[in-house]
Amino acid sequence: MRPVTPRGFRDVLSQEAAERETVGRAMAEVMAGWGYGPVETPAVEEFDVLEAGAGRLEGTAFRLFDLDGSLLALRPEMTVPIARLAATRLPEDGPHRLRYLAEVFREHASLRGQSREFMQAGAELIGADGPAADAEVVAVMVETIAASGLEDFTVAMGTVAVLNALLEASDMPEEWRAAVLQAAHDRNLVELDRLAEDAEVPSVVADALRTVPRLHGNADAIEACREQAAACGCGAALEDLAETWRILEATGHAARVRVDFGVMRSFDYYTGLVLEAYAPGLGLPIGGGGRYDRLLGVFGAPSPAAGFALGLERVMVALAEAGARVDVRGLDALVGGRDAATVLAASSRLRAAGWRVRACVGCTGLALVREAESLDAQEALLAEDGRLVRLDRAGEPALPLETPIPAPPTLTWAADGGAAEDAAPAGGDAE
Repeated sequence: MRPVTPRGFRDVLSQEAAERETVGRAMAEVMAGWGYGPVETPAVEEFDVLEAGAGRLEGTAFRLFDLDGSLLALRPEMTVPIARLAATRLPEDGPHRLRYLAEVFREHASLRGQSREFMQAGAELIGADGPAADAEVVAVMVETIAASGLEDFTVAMGTVAVLNALLEASDMPEEWRAAVLQAAHDRNLVELDRLAEDAEVPSVVADALRTVPRLHGNADAIEACREQAAACGCGAALEDLAETWRILEATGHAARVRVDFGVMRSFDYYTGLVLEAYAPGLGLPIGGGGRYDRLLGVFGAPSPAAGFALGLERVMVALAEAGARVDVRGLDALVGGRDAATVLAASSRLRAAGWRVRACVGCTGLALVREAESLDAQEALLAEDGRLVRLDRAGEPALPLETPIPAPPTLTWAADGGAAEDAAPAGGDAE
């Protein structure tokens, strides 16, 4: 048989995997810097738990039965698993700041050709509410994206509180409200306009439904939305967003943020702030999030919460579209020599000093230099007679490696694009 990967899944080879690892680590460092601690959840959850939190998952979740006959599902996103973890495993007194880098899985029909496995990097702030908490989540999201290496991106910020308030003010049947929510989730402005034309809809609510989803910008957009909402008697729904924007302006994060009242997330658990992040060259958001104050209550532990998730694959595509280079730390040295014990012992000493090295037993001279070049190693070192010697480009012994062992070249001269006075690059000409 010819082995193949399942549809919608793929292998990731070394160079790409190293780049993904580098970007993921950089994003995790930002979240850690804000005090967000790492957590891990199982790849599978009880299907009923996922559906209770995220809404109907028929056709979007991989389902399976275990040997006990329990219906399980691969997690299609991370917010519900984190909420379940917080509700069942964490003490009530918060706030809790959690981060993760995890795979999620979503089912698609065979003919759609979409990926069915993704890597998400995200953070959740549980047990804190109000504009200060919302502003923190937005700020962490902005800084996390910037840490990936993307220089051109925008975080769109809105709120579902306004639409919910308009629906309440409409006094319309539940069926009509559900249709409005679906149209808003789909960003179907044509359908929203049609629903607003219903003769039973109050004129001020109809005007707001036609206008609010088209508002975007900065503080001016918030004020324009406030006017529409106030006419419907629900202007207070904008207070938190306005204060969140004020805080972001004060911290400098607003430069990367725009207000967009057309932002609606696909899951049903959002209650206030909603976020989506965009980068040029992609027609889809690279991440999203928001406030979900009712979700933990589903699991018996009511608590305010907000967070975001970034799709690592989409971030990598955005970096490629922008022509950005992900600097991956490679090999510091290839260590060669005729005696295996000598080569391996020398390699161990280098690793203990922080070097990344590969042993090449039996390889010496020009062959060692050529192999180092093929692996993009910074140094070609020969281990013999209890010492390490740098080789020049011709494969001849040049300079002995200093004692004590110096800092790795990829963290010193190689990282700066040139050689330090006390180091020579792999295969470089000796003075």
